[in-house]
Amino acid sequence: MPPRFCASSTCHSTAECCYTMMDNLRAAANHVVLKIILGLIILSFILTGVSNYLIGGNSNYAAKVNDQEISRAQLENAVNIERNNLERRMGDRFSELASNEQYMAELRQRALQGLIDEALIDQYARSLHLEISDEQVRQSIFKNPAFQSDGKFDNARYNAIITSMGMSADQYAQALRNQLTTDQLVSAVMGSDFILPGESDQFAALFAQQRQARTATIVVDALAEKQQVSEQEIKDYYQQHANNFQSPEQFRVSYIKLDAAALAENASEDEIQAYYDKHQDEFGQPERNRYSLIQTKTEAEAKAILAQLKQGADFATLAKEKSVDVITARNGGDMGWLEPGTTPDEFKNAGLKDKGQLSDVIKSSVGFLIVRLDDTTPAKVKPLSEVHDDISAKVKQEKALDAFFALQRKVSDAANNDNESLVSAEKAAGVKAVDTDWFSRDAVPVELNFKPVTDAVFGGNLLGANGTPGSNSDIITVDGDRAFVLRITDHKPQAEKPLADVKEQVTALVKHQKALKAANEEAQKLLSALKAGKGDEALKAAGIAFSPAKTFERTTQDTLTQPVFALPLPAKDKPSYGIGNDMQGNVVLLALDDVRSGTMPDAQKKAMGQRLIQNNAEIAFDALLKGLRKDAKIKLGDAGTAPQQ
Repeated sequence: MPPRFCASSTCHSTAECCYTMMDNLRAAANHVVLKIILGLIILSFILTGVSNYLIGGNSNYAAKVNDQEISRAQLENAVNIERNNLERRMGDRFSELASNEQYMAELRQRALQGLIDEALIDQYARSLHLEISDEQVRQSIFKNPAFQSDGKFDNARYNAIITSMGMSADQYAQALRNQLTTDQLVSAVMGSDFILPGESDQFAALFAQQRQARTATIVVDALAEKQQVSEQEIKDYYQQHANNFQSPEQFRVSYIKLDAAALAENASEDEIQAYYDKHQDEFGQPERNRYSLIQTKTEAEAKAILAQLKQGADFATLAKEKSVDVITARNGGDMGWLEPGTTPDEFKNAGLKDKGQLSDVIKSSVGFLIVRLDDTTPAKVKPLSEVHDDISAKVKQEKALDAFFALQRKVSDAANNDNESLVSAEKAAGVKAVDTDWFSRDAVPVELNFKPVTDAVFGGNLLGANGTPGSNSDIITVDGDRAFVLRITDHKPQAEKPLADVKEQVTALVKHQKALKAANEEAQKLLSALKAGKGDEALKAAGIAFSPAKTFERTTQDTLTQPVFALPLPAKDKPSYGIGNDMQGNVVLLALDDVRSGTMPDAQKKAMGQRLIQNNAEIAFDALLKGLRKDAKIKLGDAGTAPQQ
């Protein structure tokens, strides 16, 4: 299949759009003001030890594709995206896959192969001189629903999203340019395939074809009742299919369950007040400022614009006409609301305190800036009365969890100190242990049917020598608010069931096997008679007859549909015959009497044609990729051949 490409109009959420885009992004792009913010982001990355991803100097590459290097950082980023997407899709089940070294190694290789495919496609697109203009990049940003509020481009939202993606505006725009170039290539390939109207009509008629067929059924169960089975046949079948007659491994378990909900106590007013006083930041909004910006390439331009503003010129008009920051210029310089954590130092140090106040010309790494403070909202905190119930529930939950964890430690110590029974653990927990009946892996009691619990029971670590009861389990937590400690009290290993216990079942199976063979032999004889024109006598002698004709379509949900459509076309007044099996496993004689060309609504015919074109295009794209790989020089580096430690 071709690589995945983001079609932002189909994304269902901002997060989904970002993750889909991140699947395909590899490089960089261009937006002025955010270079200031990017400096802050890079600094935080360096301080947290992530600078190796941003700063080069590491020759340990992942792969070289026709001398184009895929770095370790690119591979690690692609692997992390794959992991994050997988974790979002699978939730709690992801931890199981993450612990599987082989699966994670395969995930790493998939990510690497995806990067190699992208590099090959990029190189091929460049060889065709496919180019994307700056205006196309801008329009793609403006029209992306992820960056819009109420159907309009939202600069603050744009800033927040690309920052959360760990990208600068320059990096995002360049990556988007690469993406659009690749999309252009994909569209060229997809658009190269077509289907003629006559072909479309033929496919539609073939797909909508209807077949009139009659059936005559040889009931296998009826034949089975007549079969005679010897003791030797029963014995032979049992020995040949011994694995089908196994009693599963079974356990009986004694367990103690701890539940945080059972330990919940109401929160006092003093506790609620104390929580409110300690967590003021949770119940309000920090101070926010709204700024507008004009950016120029030279100081002289900035000074001239500042002079016009001081003489009463309209800021928004000048921003649209003069600012080289195309994102904010489109909105008259408006940057949206910024909180302290997202406000550039240049803005903070501009000394702006009053609404409408203009800064002096500010020199920055991206040019020269003029900033205006448009509005401010002071920090505000909700009164306790508004959040009282929420805090009460939170304090109650925290108290329950504290008591829960304390009880876990107490019960765990008791279970470990007295490892021969759960008596001490019962005293520590204040509850009696529950004893289960026998159960197997396929029939776990509902109360214990949690993966961590079943892993402990069936994992073998709680059994002693020769499958005897062993030690108490450690505390096993489930969903964070429940826990179990258990011991196996009895165990039965998987064992072959004696023939005496399953003889009736084996006898029925042997009879059915013999009956099916007899039915197929009878069907072949009848089929020969039908083809020879002697079918009526043969069917009468066999005690069966054809049913009235039934209409079969390709979409008919029936096991006979495929064999009916596999039959050759009937001659005039002479059916074609065949054999099939119905949904009950009976052997069925088929008589195809008539074949009619079906009709299909124009809309459905058009959709079918588009699916055929899409399928052909995907085949073509896959062939293109295979050809590019065949002709390419691909060399794996150390980072691409060894798992990350």
